[in-house]
Amino acid sequence: MPDPILEVRDLSVTFETARGPVRAVRNVNWHLSRGEVLAILGESGSGKSVSANAVMDLIDIPPGRIDSGQILFEGRDLLKMTPKERRKINGPRIAMIFQDPLSHLNPVWTVGWQIEEAMVIHGTPRAEAKAKTVDLLGKVGLPNPAEAAAKYPHQFSGGQRQRVMIAMALALKPDVLIADEPTTALDVTVQAQILALLEELQRETGMGLLIITHDLGVVAEIADRCIVMNKGEVVETGTPAQIHGAPQHPYTQKLIAAAPGKGQMSDSTDGRTPLLQMRGATKAYGEVRVLHGIDLDIHAGECVAVVGESGSGKSTVAKLITRLESATGGTAMWNGEDLFTMPQRRLLEVRREVQMVFQDPTQSLNPRMSVRDIISEAWVIHPDVLPKPRWRDRVAELLEQVGLEPDHARRYPHQFSGGQRQRIAIARALALEPRLIICDEAVSALDVQVQAQVIRLLARLGREMNIAYLFIAHDLPVVRDFADSVVVMKSGRVVEEGPVRQIFDNPRQDYTRNLMAASLDPDPDVQAARRRQRQEMMA
Repeated sequence: MPDPILEVRDLSVTFETARGPVRAVRNVNWHLSRGEVLAILGESGSGKSVSANAVMDLIDIPPGRIDSGQILFEGRDLLKMTPKERRKINGPRIAMIFQDPLSHLNPVWTVGWQIEEAMVIHGTPRAEAKAKTVDLLGKVGLPNPAEAAAKYPHQFSGGQRQRVMIAMALALKPDVLIADEPTTALDVTVQAQILALLEELQRETGMGLLIITHDLGVVAEIADRCIVMNKGEVVETGTPAQIHGAPQHPYTQKLIAAAPGKGQMSDSTDGRTPLLQMRGATKAYGEVRVLHGIDLDIHAGECVAVVGESGSGKSTVAKLITRLESATGGTAMWNGEDLFTMPQRRLLEVRREVQMVFQDPTQSLNPRMSVRDIISEAWVIHPDVLPKPRWRDRVAELLEQVGLEPDHARRYPHQFSGGQRQRIAIARALALEPRLIICDEAVSALDVQVQAQVIRLLARLGREMNIAYLFIAHDLPVVRDFADSVVVMKSGRVVEEGPVRQIFDNPRQDYTRNLMAASLDPDPDVQAARRRQRQEMMA
């Protein structure tokens, strides 16, 4: 192994909280060489992002503090540098892609200007920066990159915003790129494209790539080495094949066992009356039609998954059902009533039965409200559901159901990781015991163990309470584990639908076959075979 370009030695980080100090990172050691991909794997709260933030000098001090250790970049300790010296390194030499793009893109500036500014600040002429920006947006897979540069962050999907963040991080061709969950919000084909782009850039520049992830498939696809973190400590190190094939630590063994994609068999829904029946649903924004005659049936207790690339119309279907957007045409029958034309008073009653978990918890959770208030708000709007004296205990029960602690009820959304915030959103959706829950990428931000736990929880609630799910997802292994049937969408149309086993094992359409080939598997051997399959398709 060549000399490392970046090395962390005996790093310990503590955060002071109202309940005392929390040691987020404990004596962590890892190193990264030029041209190498190192993956840090672990669940939310394991300390993987904290150690990376320390490299970029992004730990808030206070409440955080670095107790001990060194962070060596080309042999120099970053922790001993002045802010002026760090500024010359952060961006041009070490860049970072963050997990939550909405929190790191300025809503009042176009994305093109923001990417340009990253280059202009470090000496690139404005005209050259403009040209490079368009080229970068094209490289990360945004259609019409010149037009995309003139848009604002809110005009993109979650996956598209992440691509903008990747373009910004790559603008100065850094020596080290730190990617914190870089493909969490991306559909499978774009995920494969982004990982391939990162590999291509590595070959061109020889940069070192540090990927922080909870996705074992990403590790199998791109990593040379992997370290596993748990409760702030490194518990295991090895190649992806070693980690997957012969995990040594009990925590690593649990991670591997929790990996999705093992499949299931489901009962047929033939002959049953649908809980929701959508026919000919269309949606247009002015002259631009984004949905073209969508038909969809969801039965009580059934999970229908909707898959497809970003921009295919998946989330728009969900917004029509919940009336967050008005349909241009078609019907959506719920207990004999059309959701699309239902009066507002009746719609308020129905919304008690139809809940939604959104893709981005940063947007959907009120930052000024505590977790207890966020979950209890459902009972404020629908006071007949639960007596007020029961609210506190029920909030604690819901938090435990989604893998959080009852004490977390006193905290605010900004005090949680991205995955933890999504668990809070799921708890809020469960508060009204709905008949249909629409999950828009509801588990994409969760680590594999919590993801498996939440999927088991949703499945159990579906069986016990006859809850139906509309499960919008790009994570095909999770879809295979959880869904009963699958609807495949492309460019606002349904191109294929059927039972989960048929769609996965015998897809009829080329588009569906390409989606399956782009899906990541936690087994490095399986993933290598899929990579060859993708290359053959492209040839």
